[in-house]
Amino acid sequence: MAFTFNLYSSLLLPFFLQGMVVGVVMLVRRHREEEAADGWLALLLLLHAVRLAQWMLGFAGWYDAHDATTTFMFYFPFRNWLAVGPAFYFYFRSLTNQEFQFSRQAARHFVPALVYLGWKLFVFGMDVGWLHGVQDQSLPCHFNTKGALACQASAAAVDDWVTLLGYLSVAAYAWLTLREYRAYSLYLNNNFSDTEQMRFRWLRDVLMAELIGTAVTLGFHLVDALITPLSYYQVWYDYLFTGLLIYYFSIAGLLTNHRLRALQFQPAPPVAFSVAAEALAAPTPAANAALPAEANQPTQVPEPELLRWTERLKQHMATSRPYLAPELTLGELAAQLQTNPSWLSRVINTGCGQNFNDYINEYRVREAERRLRDPQFRRYTLLAIALESGFNSKSTFNRVFRKLRGATPSEVARQP
Repeated sequence: MAFTFNLYSSLLLPFFLQGMVVGVVMLVRRHREEEAADGWLALLLLLHAVRLAQWMLGFAGWYDAHDATTTFMFYFPFRNWLAVGPAFYFYFRSLTNQEFQFSRQAARHFVPALVYLGWKLFVFGMDVGWLHGVQDQSLPCHFNTKGALACQASAAAVDDWVTLLGYLSVAAYAWLTLREYRAYSLYLNNNFSDTEQMRFRWLRDVLMAELIGTAVTLGFHLVDALITPLSYYQVWYDYLFTGLLIYYFSIAGLLTNHRLRALQFQPAPPVAFSVAAEALAAPTPAANAALPAEANQPTQVPEPELLRWTERLKQHMATSRPYLAPELTLGELAAQLQTNPSWLSRVINTGCGQNFNDYINEYRVREAERRLRDPQFRRYTLLAIALESGFNSKSTFNRVFRKLRGATPSEVARQP
């Protein structure tokens, strides 16, 4: 059966091709650069492209061909929402932790999706493989193109119930991802001085787009089931929105540089979180020479010791000016002070009342203010001042300066 080009099939075709092509590109990049995140994004693109293919091929005449292509349309698993939620979640996990490994325990998240695929394969094997292929029985439904078991499954609305469970799955994994994204933001603030490339703010936008797309699809289903039956032409707009979602995912994936080896974000377990946090806060053996025995018990560190380390940190910041290194991390600063990151983080949070990111950027802003008011730097551009003050880019400079001072660098530069 040839592909029939008309307004409806032709408008969906470019989105389908983009999803398939970019998905393959992501898989190749994942293999070449060993970036697990590319593999998960490829899976998301392929899941959406396959879903869109159902209506694209339908309007291309495949449902009405009354031959093998029509049989294909009844048995292929075009919709598998049960895989979308876990795929997006593990995309986030692999993007924010370069050492993330997909374990056997993590694979359990895909059991419902695999069960559904197994069911579709079983129905196909019984109807087409056994009854039609081996026993030479005709397919009894839809002009002899659909088997009895598939007809019974359609009457029982099996696919619709599975789709409903898929919607719930997407919502649950979206909530989980958003919760861990908030924890990831705290992780960045406590460990990195330059977080612009690591924020992945677009990731929230992509997640919201996924949720909106799921809500749109659910809305069409609810209208069709509870208010008035929708025609194939009316439901087509739902698949057009899926095409736009594919386009958005493709652009986000191709333009994102996520080779950030320093990222090792680990979501805290929901149980005994406080115990785990205390364990992580304990200084390493390398720091024992610099810390008293009490420092191994974070909750028992005497106040004078914390104050002593706070003063030591401030002295190091004033003399060595480590904040001028644009990509300074908590671990690097801890190494300079010959202590461990967990203890230094506590010193900054408790002794200085700031997270690591704000603490370092405060020094950078002070350095920039000094240069902006110094006549010696009048002929310097704002970008030059930003770079010499420890910032990595002008956009980060402007954003941090406005956050900490409530004004832009250019406004401060114009002040007498």
